Amino acid sequence: MRMVPTIVQKEDPVLRRKAVEVPLKDISSAKIKKILKDMALALSTQDDGVAIAAPQIGVSLRIFLVSKGALNFPSGLEERRMMGNRAELKKTAGYLTFINPVITKLSRDRAVLDEGCLSVRPLYGKIKRSKKATVTAYDENGVLFTRGASGLLAQIFQHETDHLEGILFIDKATNLREMPGEDELGSKN
Repeated sequence: MRMVPTIVQKEDPVLRRKAVEVPLKDISSAKIKKILKDMALALSTQDDGVAIAAPQIGVSLRIFLVSKGALNFPSGLEERRMMGNRAELKKTAGYLTFINPVITKLSRDRAVLDEGCLSVRPLYGKIKRSKKATVTAYDENGVLFTRGASGLLAQIFQHETDHLEGILFIDKATNLREMPGEDELGSKN
């Protein structure tokens, strides 16, 4: 049985380093394939997680994954928390891979959004993000692509790219607070 990689927390120095680009010749290597599998495995264990950056599993490389299920997620934090079995949706959907991603365009139109992070448990806060974002990156096969997004996916692009720069959302967020756990939410009726 494969060991689930640990998602490092905000005290870990790897989260504060600028991640290194993956050499193009290495994208199809066994090493990168293993890192991608480890990232997917770590993310699959988190019911409320929709994306993960390589530094979050202790690997300082410019890679992030986004659950394809996130494409169907509501944009609001509370709406996402109330959805059914998110973990099952993520497992069946698979992942979008972004290697050496670069945000090439951000809309001037911005919104204040709720945000959390698998590496900053259990804090959530308000953060101002562009409503639209465009990313150019390589996929797991070394194919260069460009993807535009709005709403939650644009927010994810910005959050994960920040990780690759050594920036955590708590560096920019206001109104930081602890989010109650699922069992606490259920008992507040």
